[in-house]
Amino acid sequence: MANSTAKNATTVPAFVDTNVAIYAFGTDGAKIAAAEKLLSGKPTISAQVVNEFLNICRVKLGMDLPTRHALARELIAGCRVVPVDTATVKLAMNIAERHSVSHWDALIVAAALLAGCDTLYSEDMQHGQVFEGQLTVVNPFLP
Repeated sequence: MANSTAKNATTVPAFVDTNVAIYAFGTDGAKIAAAEKLLSGKPTISAQVVNEFLNICRVKLGMDLPTRHALARELIAGCRVVPVDTATVKLAMNIAERHSVSHWDALIVAAALLAGCDTLYSEDMQHGQVFEGQLTVVNPFLP
């Protein structure tokens, strides 16, 4: 935790999964409010989250290129973006083996751990699950 404190002297950074960013632009008022509140805190995301966001905006939401690029730039500007590099992939493989999660979820968890986060906001993973004794999954959309 000392390492994460050095990065942010007041709080340990939280990590948000792609679904949080997507819900900020959805139609469900409660989910929009929850997502906007989390995004207003300048959370940590990975390059994977940005790429998944762009893909979902294209495939599922049918947004045109200028719109999805403008939204992705806004997401990047409002978050601390960490890379997905070789260390992230190696840790993700270990996490996938130990915790029986998909490779893509393991990449999110690995990026959050390497960024020193203690909370991962995600609707896609098990609420309350703890990874490596450090990172707790919180579903911000639960009632």
